[in-house]
Amino acid sequence: MSVTPTEQKIIDLLGKSDKRALDLLYENYSSSLYGVILKVTINEEIAQDALQETFIKVWKNAHKYDPKKAKLFTWLFRIARNTAIDKLRSFNNRYHKEVQIDTSNVYILPSSNLNQDVLDIKEHVGRLEEKYQIVLDALFFQGMTQQEASDELNIPLGTIKSRLKIGLRELKKVYDPQ
Repeated sequence: MSVTPTEQKIIDLLGKSDKRALDLLYENYSSSLYGVILKVTINEEIAQDALQETFIKVWKNAHKYDPKKAKLFTWLFRIARNTAIDKLRSFNNRYHKEVQIDTSNVYILPSSNLNQDVLDIKEHVGRLEEKYQIVLDALFFQGMTQQEASDELNIPLGTIKSRLKIGLRELKKVYDPQ
């Protein structure tokens, strides 16, 4: 793979955690990345947020970039596209859910149907190993997607999924001890 002098400069600066890399990244790639993000989100406000978040993720994960595996733009493109998809999902989940209070039966549930032993899920999660607690907290109590939790906790996505599965299996033992 041939690398342009500008790309090499950015790669070198990223490797040294030199903030000048962000300026060069923004100058050279922001318009292309914004175009990719806007195509996914079809919303300028979400696209601007996603672009900013993309650069934050690039900065936080600069140490993960391997020029032997992908060109710089390919790596940036993947981060931008995934961030745009996550932002769009988050936006759709947040703003397109309708709460129908008129037809809600939440207030007429008899309390005898509630299992008092399992009402305090945070307490039960707190009894799990810390690595499972962290993942379950991020996904269920902080509302992160698996990708967001992976990025925020700096844990590979596969590990997030495994810890979620094991953590839920352990919680199932509490809620369904058969």
